[in-house]
Amino acid sequence: MKTDIQIAQEAQMAHIKDVAASIGINEEDLEFYGKYKAKLSNELWEKVKDRPDGKLVLVTAINPTPAGEGKTTTTVGLGQAMAKLNKKALIALREPSLGPCFGIKGGAAGGGYAQVVPMEDLNLHFTGDFHAITSANNLLAALLDNHIQQGNALQIDPRQIVWKRCLDMNDRVLRNIVVGLGNKMDGMVREDHFVITVASEIMAILCLANDLEDLKERLGKIIVAYSFTGEPVTAEQLHATGAMTALLKDAIKPNIIQTLEHTPALVHGGPFANIAHGCNSVQATKMALKLSDITITEAGFGADLGAEKFMDIKCRKAGLKPDAVVLVATVRALKYNGGVAKADLNEENLDALARGIVNLEKHIENLQKYGVPVVVTLNSFVSDTEAEYEYIRKFCEDRGCEFALSKVWEKGGEGGIELAKKVLETLETKTSGYHPLYADELSLKEKIETIAKEIYGARGVIYEPAANKQLAKIEEMGFGNLPICMAKNQYSLSDDAKLLGRPTDFDIHIREVYVSAGAGFVVALTGAIMTMPGLPKVPAADGIDVVDGKITGLF
Repeated sequence: MKTDIQIAQEAQMAHIKDVAASIGINEEDLEFYGKYKAKLSNELWEKVKDRPDGKLVLVTAINPTPAGEGKTTTTVGLGQAMAKLNKKALIALREPSLGPCFGIKGGAAGGGYAQVVPMEDLNLHFTGDFHAITSANNLLAALLDNHIQQGNALQIDPRQIVWKRCLDMNDRVLRNIVVGLGNKMDGMVREDHFVITVASEIMAILCLANDLEDLKERLGKIIVAYSFTGEPVTAEQLHATGAMTALLKDAIKPNIIQTLEHTPALVHGGPFANIAHGCNSVQATKMALKLSDITITEAGFGADLGAEKFMDIKCRKAGLKPDAVVLVATVRALKYNGGVAKADLNEENLDALARGIVNLEKHIENLQKYGVPVVVTLNSFVSDTEAEYEYIRKFCEDRGCEFALSKVWEKGGEGGIELAKKVLETLETKTSGYHPLYADELSLKEKIETIAKEIYGARGVIYEPAANKQLAKIEEMGFGNLPICMAKNQYSLSDDAKLLGRPTDFDIHIREVYVSAGAGFVVALTGAIMTMPGLPKVPAADGIDVVDGKITGLF
């Protein structure tokens, strides 16, 4: 079969105005970025805001493995399948980060015949949203250091600066740096740090803001540092809010592109789920709900990260109520969780499947805690066997879940008909009783421990002394009612990436906690999680090239 990029490059794309017209968007409400990309105007929201919402379907997955799961592929294929059933459906995805594109993970446009296009544009510069976020983040950092250099009227303690610069690239040497070297005019010498753009609080703010005014208000609340007396210093106090908003005034508008089958897709925002909250923008999701009968969205990595944050942060903050969840797995990934080496995953192995399916079981249990109906789908591979399918089907049905096979990678929308029908049946016959996992009134530690025990299956939580002090300070400042955004590795339910399946008798280790006051949540860093990734020994960038004017090697 052809590679993803070959399939994408051979696709005959429709003009984006025609794609938008299929869901009732007029050309006057589009801001074009060439023929195949556009942003939705602010005026469009005013036209549709009073319409009733459609149904909201979340696509999530088991913990990712080297065997592959295909969450975005399933999301795209399900949207294409809904169109084949003459349903007015719209998918809402996150934008890919450049870092993983050149690192190890690759892009995020789907795969096979279930992709959004133009694939190269989406995975690289797209409409410039990430560049705008990076610029706004680093403008704030520059204004902060300039304020200190120009007399430090706010009495900022250089040892208590918490705002970090950012870059949308995996670059480990920037994690811990020293700035201000040189002479007196080059600024104060101090330790500084970089995070990847998708971990910037500005990314989270953009994705949780309801509109430009909300964005501006949130930006002003960002805590950048603390004074010598321990008082928080905000972006508003640095007079940074207006200029940052100016940089983001277009980035906040949702983007529209198309699938390989010319169905529309809103792609906007891109916080990672392992180090941020992992969901596309509230604006894109709310717009999709007004424009369609069914909105299909996704949350990053496994359900222990993306889905938990979708339910406990995004839905709580935005007033969203999901109607169903699609949980994606593969036979290969479940066998990998059962201890089978990657090279042997093509062989039928029901014993390994029985050992590894406990990872799927835990995610089913977790999702059911939110009161939302669950449909499990298997992303089909040619090496799968009927015996393996039937084992998983019975396992899911015994636990109160619907089950469907998905062949969207191979067949596009046609391969998602079985899944689409199962989702439609679920929406028609089951009522969602969505509720968040924990109450706002719990203490921060109680919220952390609820997630650790209920979602991860941990025995308990161990806090570093610094984390204990940070938690006490955050609650003292009045942020104890905020939800928790756990920063945890994506490969395991635990904070140890090597513990596959369904680990037991482990503790979650909290080493650092900080408040994202503008985004409206508290971040708890577990284990060895990094907010600035590094490149692997052989990065994907090694295989990317331009040949005869065409990009090759991107995946």
